[in-house]
Amino acid sequence: MWDYGDHVIVDCALYRDGKRVEVGTDWRELRAKADADGGFVWIGLHDPSPDEVHEVAEVFGLHPLAVEDAVKAHQRPKLERFDGTIFVILKTLWYVDENDAVETGEIAMFVGGDFVVTVRHGEGNELHSAREALEASQSMLGHGPGGVLYAVLDRVVDEYLDVVDELVVDVDEIETSVFSDDRTNDSARIYVLKRELAEVRRAVLPLRDPLLRLTSRDVPVVPEEATPFFRDVADHLARAAETVDSLDGLLSTAFDAYLAQVSVQQNDDMRKISAGAALVVVPTLIAGVYGMNFRHMPELGWTYGYPYALTLMAVVAAGLWVMFKRSGWL
Repeated sequence: MWDYGDHVIVDCALYRDGKRVEVGTDWRELRAKADADGGFVWIGLHDPSPDEVHEVAEVFGLHPLAVEDAVKAHQRPKLERFDGTIFVILKTLWYVDENDAVETGEIAMFVGGDFVVTVRHGEGNELHSAREALEASQSMLGHGPGGVLYAVLDRVVDEYLDVVDELVVDVDEIETSVFSDDRTNDSARIYVLKRELAEVRRAVLPLRDPLLRLTSRDVPVVPEEATPFFRDVADHLARAAETVDSLDGLLSTAFDAYLAQVSVQQNDDMRKISAGAALVVVPTLIAGVYGMNFRHMPELGWTYGYPYALTLMAVVAAGLWVMFKRSGWL
């Protein structure tokens, strides 16, 4: 069941003195060596079944409530302490350019004194590159499981910033479209972007409190000398949160401006329709008067009555056209 080929265990390795010293599929053996040699083991799981998670939980002594959250997924970002172990939930984000959409995943982390277990749900945001970056930094890896926690948090929050940067481009496009001279239907895209921002907000904002705790030396698995790194991650998260709030405000303003533009365009259309109707109504009125079959009407017997009526219609229509043109109705 625990074969790298089935992609349940993405990676499993033993670390000691800031180095990756052993890799193997027998994670129980690596766990025993971590206990004996003073190192720590990091096992990464991707979309495991409940039975597989419970098997790992039994060996590592994970709290059943935390295991239940890791199995069910779709949890709110949080940090909880269970004896000497901390349990962290992170929302992962990635941007799909073809659909202008933000997709979400989830990472559950169990961090103890000599182990890290990561349970990843979703297709995006792999942790292999974060593991490689951490293994390239012996000083950070030397912080033990706290260093792994930092590496994962840093990777996830950096991806938040990447997603936010993409959303900035989308909001700029919306603003350009709303204030352009072309008639565009931007309401649907504004609504979609508001929903995507709400998705980002659900991932970013709840993570602020866990990061604050990690910087306050309140978490036993995080050594004191590692707290500046978590403050750096907290700073990046704050920047992402501020940008999300700013974009949400800009979209609300853009939507209000769009509605105002639509109202102005409708008023302009009504003026043009009214002006056009007047150009037709006045000649029709003249034609209606002269089309009455009364015996005693002026000019009925006049030789030039018909050209006169046509000329009168043309002159009145031209006068109305000039007046409407000058007033901006046409």
